[in-house]
Amino acid sequence: MLLMDIKEEILQEHSKEQMRRVADYIGDDPQRVAEMMNIFFHGESKECQRIAWVVSIVGEKYPQRIVPYLPEMLKNLDNPVHDAVIRCTVRFMETLDIPEPLMGEVADRCYAYLQSPQVPVAIRVFAMTVLYNISNTWPELKPELMLIIETHMPFGTAGFLSRGKKLLHKLRKETE
Repeated sequence: MLLMDIKEEILQEHSKEQMRRVADYIGDDPQRVAEMMNIFFHGESKECQRIAWVVSIVGEKYPQRIVPYLPEMLKNLDNPVHDAVIRCTVRFMETLDIPEPLMGEVADRCYAYLQSPQVPVAIRVFAMTVLYNISNTWPELKPELMLIIETHMPFGTAGFLSRGKKLLHKLRKETE
């Protein structure tokens, strides 16, 4: 495969096809993953927005390559340069078994996202799922999560309502 300038490629075109092409180039290669994550953490706003999509694709295929970056990804949420950074990070966590030492911080951040109507709905929905997954390790969180989802349902978008209904159904079964 020809060498690719990752930064140049993500800025060339903002399309699903282009981001998949870049993700395929990065693949499971540790050096390319490191380059991608460097852009994710230190790039300009537009670069971060675009590479976040690539991080999502690579993280879905090769989560073991992204997990080592999870602590830095969490720290990066303190000053995100674009909502895509938050969305990508929370979406990635949705598919993981969160390492025990990070669960408290992840839960705190996700509760904050879920409860804030100012946060874009995709982030809130991903946060809802992350919290549900954490509640399978910490069942004492289930009643609080149910209450928060129920509280926000009347004001939720179609996406929020859909995910909320599914998770409430599961939570109710699990707490009976």
